Amino acid sequence: MKFRKITAVLSALTVSAGMLSTVPVANAADFEVNYAEALQKSMFFYQVQQAGELPEWNEVSWRADSMLKEDGTSADVVPGGWFDAGDHLKFAITNAYTASVLSWGIMQYKDAVQKAGLYDSYIQNLKWGLDYVAGCDLGDKVIGTIGDDAFDHVWWGSAEAYIRKFNLMKGTEERPYDEITCVTTVAEMAAAMAGGYIVFKDVDPEAAANYLEHAKSLFELANKTWEEKGDAANDDMGIQETYYSTKHNQGTDNFVDELFYAANWMYMATGEQSYLDICEEKYIPIFPKESQSTNWKYTWGFCWDDTTQGAALLYAINTGKKEWIDHVSHHLDFWIDGYGGKQVNYTPDGHAWLTNWGSMRHMANTVMLAKIASDTIFADNAALKEKYDKWSKEQFDYAFGKNDLGMSYVIGMGEKNALNVHHRTTSGIHDDHWNELGMVDENGDLIYVDGWQSEYAHVLYGALEGGPSQDGSFKDNNASYENTEVAIDYNAGFTAALCAFIDDYGGEPLADFPPTETPKWAEWKIGACLNGRGDSYSEIKVWAMNHTAWPTRMAENVSYNYYFDISELLEAGLSADNLTASINSQQYQAEGEAGFATISQPQKYEGDPSGNTYFVKIQYKDGRAIMPTGQSEHRAEVQFRISIPDAIDGKSTLGAWDPTNDWSYEGIEDAPNELKYEAALNDHITMYIDDVLVWGTEPDGTTPKPTEPDTKPTNPTATSSTGGKSTLIGDANCDGRVTIADATAIVQHLGNQDEYALSEQGKINGDVDGVPGITGADANELMKLEAGLITKFPVEE
Repeated sequence: MKFRKITAVLSALTVSAGMLSTVPVANAADFEVNYAEALQKSMFFYQVQQAGELPEWNEVSWRADSMLKEDGTSADVVPGGWFDAGDHLKFAITNAYTASVLSWGIMQYKDAVQKAGLYDSYIQNLKWGLDYVAGCDLGDKVIGTIGDDAFDHVWWGSAEAYIRKFNLMKGTEERPYDEITCVTTVAEMAAAMAGGYIVFKDVDPEAAANYLEHAKSLFELANKTWEEKGDAANDDMGIQETYYSTKHNQGTDNFVDELFYAANWMYMATGEQSYLDICEEKYIPIFPKESQSTNWKYTWGFCWDDTTQGAALLYAINTGKKEWIDHVSHHLDFWIDGYGGKQVNYTPDGHAWLTNWGSMRHMANTVMLAKIASDTIFADNAALKEKYDKWSKEQFDYAFGKNDLGMSYVIGMGEKNALNVHHRTTSGIHDDHWNELGMVDENGDLIYVDGWQSEYAHVLYGALEGGPSQDGSFKDNNASYENTEVAIDYNAGFTAALCAFIDDYGGEPLADFPPTETPKWAEWKIGACLNGRGDSYSEIKVWAMNHTAWPTRMAENVSYNYYFDISELLEAGLSADNLTASINSQQYQAEGEAGFATISQPQKYEGDPSGNTYFVKIQYKDGRAIMPTGQSEHRAEVQFRISIPDAIDGKSTLGAWDPTNDWSYEGIEDAPNELKYEAALNDHITMYIDDVLVWGTEPDGTTPKPTEPDTKPTNPTATSSTGGKSTLIGDANCDGRVTIADATAIVQHLGNQDEYALSEQGKINGDVDGVPGITGADANELMKLEAGLITKFPVEE
């Protein structure tokens, strides 16, 4: 328990029970953020980023398995892992960097995360990334990148549909990959594996042993490659060079930071002095220097390409050497108020702004270092600790919305978020046309340009966006990558820092998160228009469409029915036997093609008591050809004709055909010959997936049954404070835990029972002082427990 926490609690205890009407806080003017909610949502973001076959614990209702071939096996040489950003590439370097930083956060603040009920979720997500990094270790090389960079950065669609589109364009289901020896990548993988060992050695010894084995071999490979190749140690980086080049610096500055970083992780994992010795003997002598200076580099920031300052902090923690502790303070001072005549830039409204690419990411990474440094090497330096903690709080307040725009750059947090996010799967786009996404008018209402989709399908909860420009402005456009990009490394330091904020300020995860999203639009649709009409026929053009996004998916058994009335035929002495149905043209012409459609001959519709309604069924050989991956693929066009002979036995059939009273003909004549427009939709042509009605209304009024997407388990440790059934002593808000939040619930209840009602069970749980009835004394006892002043409640004595 930190001293200021105890002080705050003891101060609250001096308030008499009769005066308790508000929540006792150390500084009521502080910007309020539920940091546990933010961490909970950051875990959600990492689940959105999961590639491959999803684990049972994935909570994202709109995600499904991806990167699988037709036979169900992985299309990726190494399955799993996290997609890097808003695309579908997987990089070992960012998976490794992210995993190492997440490991650091949970190592430092495990107790706080456990108290918040988020530990299991945290380590599950961490293990997902670690297992991928381990899988990329080939011994003498590593898998650097999986994915086709040119394809990924041209095509815009959901992960679930990726392989079908990739196969269509490339003629293969195997995603390309490279094998590299880039020292920066290999060293960061070693650091991640060492961190994984530390986190899991007492949780999953088997996994931890595997991580340590990889850590040792990867570190050996990185160090050996450097010794053999010298300044060329990073030259072999494959696809990564285009997107995550490690050649931004000169010479050893490219990789010595990662070697130093990894060596410190190896020391923490093994306790072997040799790893610190190699730092002293080999890495520190070539440690990066400030330009034209003998000072160790203290500028820039901690990130995937420059682990200099993270390595320095680890070394300071591991050795306690004063010169390295001082170096860490120089770096933090550079970010806060300047050091050595140098200082990071700031936006006019107070955001520490390093660069246009992911300014929020760089700030959050520095906040993480500041918080960890405050709680370790500066724990006994009250002045520096206060300085770094205060700055960290101010910067995170900015990120959560305390800025001139009132914009929270953490999606799903705060009162105002950007409409746009540069993230393909979140958009739920079906036609590879993303230019109009998020476009709004002067009133903030979405603009629908020529029928193109402008609304995002999903909310990417917990993702940290790139952030504002240096002038404090923010371009809310998904093409403005600097502002609206998200990435696993953007969230890494942010997530680790949240662990520290939970340690300082507490917080409660949401009991009803994540929500199970329901579709915002019809996922399967039919559009139709008149292709031609004569005295003896009707010819209809129909588009069957797949706009699925909850989750994005394909279906093999796809069909639709067109209904018509034969009253005129019967009145003319003819019958349904005189009708012929035929397809005159269709998008997939070859009979062997998956999207090839056939049409049935007229069948009686049993839902019409008169017996005069018939229908034809258009059935696709394999409806998976209708896939939400492009302007031509998300729909399949069929032009079909229903006709009678012009004459039968020499007698004209004129007047025996009249489509105007047909159920499915309604609106056909006025419909535009363009499927993008709402007026082209026809809900009297009914669509079926696996013979289940999914679109339209049958002539008897039958409509699709409401369907819910597959649900995923929510946080098992959180329950509603109004509906919870917890019988835990002290658990006044019935969330399954005893924390300072229970004291807050009691205080709020006493202040305003109408607005802050406690359940009957909550009143029983919260009555802990040994005197019947809920009073301020019960809240005081709860705060004593939080402060560590008691180990049992009076009622338990």
